[in-house]
Amino acid sequence: MGMIAIGVGGADAVDVMAGLPWELTAPRVMGVRLHGELSGWATRKDIINKLAGILSVKGGTGSIIEYFGTGTQTLSATGMATVCNMGAETGATTSIFPYSPSMSKYLHANHRPDMAHAVEVVSQELRSDEGAEYGQTIDINLSTLEPHINGPFTPDLATPLSRFGQAVEEQKWPETLTAGLIGSCTNSSFEDLSWAASIAQQAVDAGLTPTMPFLLSPGNLQTRETLEKSGVLRTFRKGTSNSIITPYNRNFSGRLDSNRKTNIFIASPEVVMAKVFSQDLAFNPSVDTLVTPVGEQFYFEPPTGNSLPGQGYLDFNAAYQAPPIGDRSGLDVQIDPSSQRLQKLAPFARWFGNDYEDCLILIKTKEKCTTDHITPAGPWFRFRGHLENISNNTLIGAINAENDKVNTFRNQLTRQNADVPGTARHYQAQGRPWVVIADHNYGEGSSREHAALQPRYLGGIAIIAKSFSRIHEANLKKQGMLALTFANESDYDRIKASDRVSIIGLAELAPGKPLTLQAKPIDRKPWDANLLHTFTPEQIEYFKAGSALNMMAKGNDAVE
Repeated sequence: MGMIAIGVGGADAVDVMAGLPWELTAPRVMGVRLHGELSGWATRKDIINKLAGILSVKGGTGSIIEYFGTGTQTLSATGMATVCNMGAETGATTSIFPYSPSMSKYLHANHRPDMAHAVEVVSQELRSDEGAEYGQTIDINLSTLEPHINGPFTPDLATPLSRFGQAVEEQKWPETLTAGLIGSCTNSSFEDLSWAASIAQQAVDAGLTPTMPFLLSPGNLQTRETLEKSGVLRTFRKGTSNSIITPYNRNFSGRLDSNRKTNIFIASPEVVMAKVFSQDLAFNPSVDTLVTPVGEQFYFEPPTGNSLPGQGYLDFNAAYQAPPIGDRSGLDVQIDPSSQRLQKLAPFARWFGNDYEDCLILIKTKEKCTTDHITPAGPWFRFRGHLENISNNTLIGAINAENDKVNTFRNQLTRQNADVPGTARHYQAQGRPWVVIADHNYGEGSSREHAALQPRYLGGIAIIAKSFSRIHEANLKKQGMLALTFANESDYDRIKASDRVSIIGLAELAPGKPLTLQAKPIDRKPWDANLLHTFTPEQIEYFKAGSALNMMAKGNDAVE
């Protein structure tokens, strides 16, 4: 919608709700020029799938991605939303499109004509300046863009559909699909589902039925009810009676079915829908055929559909609960003391005023350590309101650099093999602060603040990584943890999980001023390394207070 909308973690959102300032390191601006027009099987999803393959999961870090060029005017508002939504998978701070008439059409369809008029009045301001220059420019020709399938295990491994069958064979990916999923925050608009329904209708008309479980999850109740009214959902129901393919935005191991060996691939809803009727991962719906129940060869025609419902979206807000009116300062949240799902959050301890010395290393992780690895979802989601219980999944998905296993390593005090959260609790009970050593882009993925809350709750004091995901780095700081990076990345390779580490210089912690890591190996000489950070003056106060909430409460005289 031509708006700079930046994702934040829950802790940052609390600041804004409380009227406190919100800070962001000034981002660079990267330009993506779109020209031409999508056709055939190429969809909105393929723009961002291709871009993720170009940039990688960290290539957009610290940048706003600005789309420009004539191709932007050919996309629908919800199509642009899909592209912007998944921009986070490149590490981008946010993504933005210039104003186009499709935005006004969307606002009218959503019963916001006054907003549409206001936007049209200032539409010239909602686009880049003529001759704008970018730190980096990428060109994508929509007219020649191929459908892309990304994965497995990472959203930036992009393969054109025409070469995907060959990749399946070469990489020895499981050839049999076990489930097809359509929906999520990324691809659950009316447009996405109506175009996918055109593929489903072709298959139903040919007598085909899905060859695997097919799950549909519209992104919100308004979209679901609009799809129901327009008849789109009836099309999907007609067809209903370990690889997974989905248009979701993330495909990290274990994310969808808790099975870390499942290969999850990301494609457009239209390609996902076609593959549901094949069960063959390598099936290319643009050229391959299926056999109907009467033995005839069936060929999918390219998808078609509408970007907006013909009669507009239903005016639907039945799920909205308005906050209480008036003074809410005296409200009390009552929680059953025996509840296993909800628990009041006790304030974290303030910084004790000295350097952290002889800390244990809880785990040295390697390769990807996303928020899904730090705090897996699935059955654990029921404990989101109970920090004690959900902390029992802390880092159970992280790969241990010492043995390439998950949730299996050596407790450095007992010298016994143990699980990660249990060992963290043991270190905490012994009064031993601990740190995590991590690889690149630590905390990639969703903004779930539990990935920062849980290590803090279990006695962690610092994450020392090669680099961080932006939102997770901010979340760590909000919980009073030290988010530090190696000045020399090779120091990551020098350090071992059995080393004791000290973090020196905390009394003089200041923006841009390095700290010192003192490593004490049990079998080698001690050595020092510089640690960098991005703490602002206010974030330093979070650390000293024990958390941003502590500092906020102190300002209201709620913390002694």
